[in-house]
Amino acid sequence: MTLAFATGDPAGVGPAVSAVAALEIAREGEAVLVLGDATQLAARLPGVRVVPHAVALAPGEIAIVDTGRVDPAAIAKHSPSREVGAAQLRALDAATRAVRDGHARALVTAPTSKEAVTMSGTPFVGQTEHLARGAGLRDDEVTMLFLGPRLRLALVTTHLAVRDVPREITKERVERATVHLGEALARLGRPHGAKVAVAALNPHAGESGMFGDEEARVIAPAVDAARTREPYASGRLSLIGIVPAETALRRAAEGAIDGVVAMMHDQATIASKLLDWGAAVNVTWGLPFVRASVDHGVAYDAAARDEADAAGMIAAARCARVLAGSP
Repeated sequence: MTLAFATGDPAGVGPAVSAVAALEIAREGEAVLVLGDATQLAARLPGVRVVPHAVALAPGEIAIVDTGRVDPAAIAKHSPSREVGAAQLRALDAATRAVRDGHARALVTAPTSKEAVTMSGTPFVGQTEHLARGAGLRDDEVTMLFLGPRLRLALVTTHLAVRDVPREITKERVERATVHLGEALARLGRPHGAKVAVAALNPHAGESGMFGDEEARVIAPAVDAARTREPYASGRLSLIGIVPAETALRRAAEGAIDGVVAMMHDQATIASKLLDWGAAVNVTWGLPFVRASVDHGVAYDAAARDEADAAGMIAAARCARVLAGSP
């Protein structure tokens, strides 16, 4: 199997973690296309051949796909800039094309800077949304998942202001996120009958409408609809319904619940970063291909010290390999 690595922000830790992860994944027998600034990457992958576009690779082989030189001065600043923003978008788009054109089975992405990409002139709220739009999908047709050793989470809403969350929670979005999480858990081989909980939006699940009516008005009908769809309809997984968010996450951390559908970004990511920091994988489900990513940011400060932990990138690549299945 060939994986395509988009190396992210060249001024951050992306190139470093991509290089280390590529070597590890190649040792495990997979081929890796590493897409980014060839000069920067070749310094970390000496002896690896550089090619101008994606090519077929043998098992265990690595190739660097050059997506354009970045001014070393811009890299050395370890901060957002128009140049590094444009570079990370070039790498992401080239890696995506490699997967869509059949040169790789899955996309693995290093972290990008939303600020830097926006500075380059392209409106950008995140890789998840960018990939969805590139595939001709609406943002709400894909689901952001965080899959870790202790927690496996789906987000109904992602990158938007908290004040906008309630109106963006729709029956269709909750149903889709619930089904997407179930599909991913089944693909990962989670136990038959494993439980998935749908977290409430409001405190105490709304307390019978005292603290909001989204649970009764929107979330409950979505849960009922999701129960009629696989992998829940056949009993492959068990959907247990609306649970107060803090209870759902605590029970998931204890192992009593296998997955949780969260209503908003921080409802999920605070728990994930506390319990699965560096080990969780950010997966975009609903794309026409597998995409997995690290759960951390560009870490300009760590890049400036040349201190990069590749564990997250390695975990993302291994997760992508499982989700993409055998060639």
